[in-house]
Formats: sequence, C-alpha cells, structure tokens
Amino acid sequence: MGNRYFTPKLFAFLRELAQNNDRDWFKAHQSDYEELVREPALDFITDFAAPLAKISENFVADSRTVGGSLFRIQRDTRFSKDKTPYKPNTGMQFRHIVGKDAHAPGFYLHLQPGECFLGVGLWRPETRTAYMIRQQIADHPNDWKKATRGKRFADVFALSGDSLVRPPKGFNEDHPLIDDLKRKDFIASKRLTQSQITSDHFMEDVTDYCRRGAPFMRFLCEAVEVPF
Repeated sequence: MGNRYFTPKLFAFLRELAQNNDRDWFKAHQSDYEELVREPALDFITDFAAPLAKISENFVADSRTVGGSLFRIQRDTRFSKDKTPYKPNTGMQFRHIVGKDAHAPGFYLHLQPGECFLGVGLWRPETRTAYMIRQQIADHPNDWKKATRGKRFADVFALSGDSLVRPPKGFNEDHPLIDDLKRKDFIASKRLTQSQITSDHFMEDVTDYCRRGAPFMRFLCEAVEVPF
C-alpha cells in the first residue's frame, strides 16, 4: 500500500474556486488551498524525486515553494483577455535540468475537475527547436516510430497538440511521416481519473506511465541535443 496524497476535497476546492474566482474569496479560503492543494502537491513532488531519478537523472522534482515543480495558482493576466486571477487547476512540471521554462522536454501533471492528465514531451518549441525535432524524425524514422507506436507507450499515451496546416519548410508533403513532421507540439498525454488520483497507488501509476514515456522523451532529448 502506498501513500494517498490527494483527496476528493482537492477537487471540491478547485470546483469552488472556478465558481468564485476572485481575490476576496481566495483570501478567505487560503488555508483550505494550503491544506488541500498546495501541501499535498509538494509532498507528492518530494516523494516523486526518487522514482523520477531512476527513470532519468536529468529531470527534476523540485519541492521548493517558489520556482519549483509546482506551478503558482495565480494566473498571469497581463496579456490575457481572461482577467480571472486564479487557475482552476493545479499543475506540476518535472523539467529537464537545462529547461527553465515550459519549452523544454518535461513531464507534466495536471489536476482539474473533469480534466486530469499526465503529459510528456515538449510543448510549443521555438522554431529552431521544432526544426531540430522534425529533422530527427526525418533522419531516424524507425526510432520515432518505436518511440511513439511501441506497445508500452501506445497502450498508455496518445500524441496530441496542434499542427501546421502546410508541410514545414524543407519537408515534402508526401513524406510518409508528414503528419508528425507538421506537429507544432511534440507531446503525448494520458487521461487520469479522480478516483485514480485519490487512490493509494497513484505514485506507482505515475511512475509506471513516466517509465513508459521514457523512449519518447529520450528521442526528444537527442533531437534537441540535451542528455536524457
């Protein structure tokens, strides 16, 4: 039997936050946020460090309260039409040691009522980085197919994200892997259930999924020339 990190009260809090997304409500319920969301998430991050290191020593489970793996609940509203101050979810990113933002290979855990998932990969890389990944796919098509079509991966993960409408510059539209070459996001996700997240085997499940995602992560790391 493992630890039970999250309870249904986490989802109840996030539902209430979505319905009362303002600073006065959050200030009045901040102790609930600390107890039900932030502290359990930090405990999970702390305990995930050891199993993550066995998958790869180049990804970090950082339980610091600021600048660590746990995303802030506060939204950055400066450039957004949506001015609600808080995110109705809790997000944890286990970044590559060279990645200081979301545009580096990483493992990502997203907890939100009705929208829970584990993500792996590289979201919305800059143009040069995306080109490096596409070139790696073109140069090593069998490795890409093994990484993304292999049974252990495909039984759990589905590739997702946005794609270009036209073939990227330098690649022919009749290339056999053109659908993959047109990707703007090189990510895959596994949907999670609330009952799974609140179970005592959730840590084991996440570890297993990340292990299954390792060949895909290795391919991306090699493409962008960072160690796996």
